[in-house]
Amino acid sequence: MADIARIVEIVEPEAKALGFDLVRVIVFGKSEVGDEDYTLQIMAERPDTGQLVIEDCAALSHRVSDRIDALEEAGEVLIEEAYRLEVSSPGIDRPLTRSGDFSKWAGHEARVLLEKPVDGNRKSLQGELIGIEGEVITLDDKKSGRVTFPIHDIQTAKLVLTDRLIAATRPLDISGADEIEETHIEEAQED
Repeated sequence: MADIARIVEIVEPEAKALGFDLVRVIVFGKSEVGDEDYTLQIMAERPDTGQLVIEDCAALSHRVSDRIDALEEAGEVLIEEAYRLEVSSPGIDRPLTRSGDFSKWAGHEARVLLEKPVDGNRKSLQGELIGIEGEVITLDDKKSGRVTFPIHDIQTAKLVLTDRLIAATRPLDISGADEIEETHIEEAQED
């Protein structure tokens, strides 16, 4: 369908040019009824905040779209089917996709789905992320205890939204928040 490695080769320099780190690039398919296009989803972040604001998403979306259009005009089609481009920040309960994510977020709860079972039968794990050593992840699974598995065996991994994670993340960009107008209850009731 789509060569994700090639798409990453195209997207990553565009993200870097804007000062962003690429978190994930995926293409996911049509709905079961087939009336929805494929989606090219790009997650990126500012290294200093771990987020993107809406203007950042728009800037990256325009750069990527222009680059893909130029490649298509030159004869290289990255995605054969119709698709939507979605650019976003990874959010608080972010996917864990890079080796550094597993050390950066050690001590937080994560949910991991593996390609191959660990301990003979477990492919789905959830518990405290201990960290990564070389290419091996260690996690204190709530059901199995401490387990290790190679990073390349991960199908998906993401942080679990907890109070501890919320406290550890930087606040969202609040620029413009002082421009919000408040409507008092009495004023709303008079109308």
